[in-house]
Amino acid sequence: MQNVVIYTTRFCPFCIRAKYLLDQKGVKYDEIAVDGNPSLRAEMTAKAGRHTVPQIWIGDQHVGGCDELMAIERSGNLDKLLGI
Repeated sequence: MQNVVIYTTRFCPFCIRAKYLLDQKGVKYDEIAVDGNPSLRAEMTAKAGRHTVPQIWIGDQHVGGCDELMAIERSGNLDKLLGI
């Protein structure tokens, strides 16, 4: 199974939705909360090229945000990408 990293904020509905999908699949992920932490948000922005949350990586691949994660799921490719 691939390592999954997700940058989030506490009350972001898109973050909650993305984590819910991963939880439903039984995927463990490393969550990095950027709430009130400008240095972590800057790190995320530098890596992703985006400042919005969530930002999700599966292995070394930057997936993007919640919409992109859901699109991969709808295409039937998420399990393969996750290695499950």
